[in-house]
Parts: sequence; C-alpha cells; structure tokens
Amino acid sequence: MDRYVVPRSSPPPQKQKPFLRRPRWKMFAAELDGRLLPKHQHQLSGPLIESYAEVAEFPHHYKIGDEDCPTHKTCMPCYVRRSPVQREGVSGMEFDNKGIYLASVTKSGCLMIHDFETLYSLSNGPSRKEDETKHLLHLTPSQQLNVVRWNPASQNEVACASLRSGPVLLFDIGYISSEALEVLKPRPSLNVHGYQVIYGISDITFTPAHKSRVLASDQHGVISVWDRRLSHFPCLELRTNSQSTINSIQLNVEDQIIYGANSQGIIYAWDLRGGRTSVAFQSVKEVHYPPLMTVKLASQLEKITSLKAQSNIVPREIHSINLDPSCPYQLAFHLDDGWSGVFNIHSLQVTHMHCPPPTWLDDKDMLKSSEYTRKPTWFPTCSIYAVGSSSGDGIHLLDFYPDTSSACHVDFIEESEQQNQRVHNRFIPLAKSVTICAAHPLNGTIIAGTKHSSLLMISQRQKSCSGDCDERG
Repeated sequence: MDRYVVPRSSPPPQKQKPFLRRPRWKMFAAELDGRLLPKHQHQLSGPLIESYAEVAEFPHHYKIGDEDCPTHKTCMPCYVRRSPVQREGVSGMEFDNKGIYLASVTKSGCLMIHDFETLYSLSNGPSRKEDETKHLLHLTPSQQLNVVRWNPASQNEVACASLRSGPVLLFDIGYISSEALEVLKPRPSLNVHGYQVIYGISDITFTPAHKSRVLASDQHGVISVWDRRLSHFPCLELRTNSQSTINSIQLNVEDQIIYGANSQGIIYAWDLRGGRTSVAFQSVKEVHYPPLMTVKLASQLEKITSLKAQSNIVPREIHSINLDPSCPYQLAFHLDDGWSGVFNIHSLQVTHMHCPPPTWLDDKDMLKSSEYTRKPTWFPTCSIYAVGSSSGDGIHLLDFYPDTSSACHVDFIEESEQQNQRVHNRFIPLAKSVTICAAHPLNGTIIAGTKHSSLLMISQRQKSCSGDCDERG
C-alpha cells in the first residue's frame, strides 16, 4: 500500500509577520469604572481652554427705588472725579457648592446674588445687559465690602466683611434686608495710646465639618475663630509673629489645617487639632495659638536656579492663596507683581511658576494697579489656574498640572512625541481689567469681576445648528 501513497509536499515557508504592539486604549478605564485617568483628563483640558472666550458682559447699572445704587454712581465719570478715594470694582465673588447662585460684592458697598442660569441664558440673547428685575438680591449695607463667602452648610447664608471695619456680616438671602441677621464682632486691640482699635477683615472661610465655626483674617496678622453657638466674639485667635495683613486664608479638605498668606510674602499654617485648640471651642476664654509652619516665599523662589538667574527676587505681597480641588497638596499663590505659582505643602517647595512681563513694560500705572487685590481661581476638575492679568485687560489660564510635563513646572521636561497634546498657557483678552475670577463648580464657566464693577462671562462660544439642519433638510 505504500506505493499508492503520495507523499505530501511541504508548503513553502511563510514569512512571519512582525508583531505590532497596539496603542493603548486611553478610554478603557472610563468605560469600565466611569473615571478618567488624571493624565488623560489633563490632556483633554487643552482643547477646552483653547475654546474659551468672552461671551457676555454685565455692567453694574442698577437702581434701588428711583435712585442709582452706590456702585452705579461710582461708575459715572463725574462722580469719580469728585471722589477722593477709589471705591470702584468687584472685590469679592464666589459660587455656591452647587453652582446655582453667584454672590458678588463691590468696593462701593453692594451685595448681589445672581442666578447663574439667568446669566447664562442672557449671554445667548441679543441684549447682554442683565435685567435688574431678575436679581435674587441686591443689598447696600452702607459700607465698603471686600470679601463674600457662602456658608457650605446653608445654601441661603452668605458672609461679608470689609477692610474698613471689623464685624463679619451674615445675610440670609431669603430675607430682603440690608441689615445683617447676625453680626460676629472681633476683639478690639489697644494701640500705643491706650485707645481701642478694630482692624478690618480681609478674608473669611467656613468649616463644613463644624457648621458653627467661622474664621476670618484681619489687618493685624490675626485669624479670629468664632463658635456661633457660644458667643458673637472670637473664642480662638491664631496669631503670627508679624502685624502685617493676612490677605488670604484657606482650609484643607479635612478642615484640620488652615493656611494664611500675608502682605510680607509669608505663608503660615496652623493645626486646628489637639493641644490647646481641643478645648478652645468649649470656652469663651480668649486663646492665642502660634503657627505650626512659617515659610518665606522669597526664600523658596531663590532655590529655583533658572528663576534666580533672570530675576531679582525680593519679598512681595501675596494677594491670594488657593488649594487645588483636584490635587489637594497644591497651594497656588498670586503676588502683587503678577507672578503666580504653586507651593507643594508636602515637599514644602515651589513646583510651578508663571512670571508675566512687569506692568511698566506696557506703560501701566503701577500705583493704580496696586489699589486692587487680585483673586484668582482654580478650575474644578483639572489643574488649570485662572488669574487676572496685572498688565493687560484679560486673564491667564495657566497649566499647573502636578507633573514635570506642565508648561509652568520649574523642572519642565519636553516630551517631543506629545507636543501636539501638551496643554499650553493661554491669555484671553477681555473688554475690562479683571480683579477677581470664580469658576463654576460643574461646567467650568468663568465669571470675572472687573475694576469697573461689571461681570464678564468667559466660556465656550455657542454656535447655532440651524445651518446644519437646513443642509440636511
């Protein structure tokens, strides 16, 4: 039988195909657990900030009864010429936790509560001037206002304060009254002549974990802490070794550490846990508590070799500090000369810096610019920092992502294969000069307050689809 068997010829050898590694699918994590990787989310923020532009302006031209409100009067040229003191501009602004309401205050003494959906809808209409009949609240407490904060434990309560007076005023937006429902009074200090002096309030914050606690910084280097269940006077004072104004304060996410930055360029930190502070809220007895940490920012900036080689680093006033909501160990700071950066509270080092040209290069009046304290803001879900320009009419959107691939990182490393995907800093020109920014906690829309007391909306431009519909039809 073997002679009938035909041997099978061996097939010709085939060339083995090279193994090609497939590119990793970046969206698999989001499909599986609904969460975006931080790196991928940061890359997506690049096209987002490129699409931002000014979409609406809302001037502060309102009346109370038959007369113009105090802020409207300061916007009139004839009134400004007679006024010996500059009392114009939006000085404080903040969204509530849900992004439903926006609270703003002006130097002239107006407290405004806006409905964000109303503002957003008006930005798409033919007339972009806000209708004063649609305000939720417009109060005039008859004093300059410099800061406003929402109480996270009560969506109806806001706190206001002034650099010209000491009390913290608490308003309930459910009651239309220029009289505060509750007033928290500071402890007066004695000057060298034995007279009582009350220093103005520069910033306020609430502790969400302890609904009755309110903290406020003043012009004498003190952070006062109130327990509203016990007294209208502070039960605890967090003191520094300086009497300079603490311009800005921030609580960490656990409400355990509070940070403060003063006009001498120093960042302080106090630990509110344990020790003498554990009994401080159980008694109205005055307690003084020294800082846990003191950092001179100029000394940290001198450690950046590339920055020291190009600039003469001197102590500068810190206008504002903000903790990154998407990266809690990043504490952003903004200086009076327009510089912005990030201080890492874990390594105690400056990791990011942005140094725009000085104001005198653009022939700007430095004395006039120093009359306003700029207050930037973080984007809610990515490490983008929005800050008003000190030399031009616009805002900077800065990439402060916590990695060396960030354009502002002091140890920036270029990744050539990802140049097209890398996020770049961007400057957005605006109609007015900006003093303060607030980002919507959900959609990232930016509301900017200006030196002329108007509000600017910066968001993605909306385009009509009517043309596409007509072509399909």
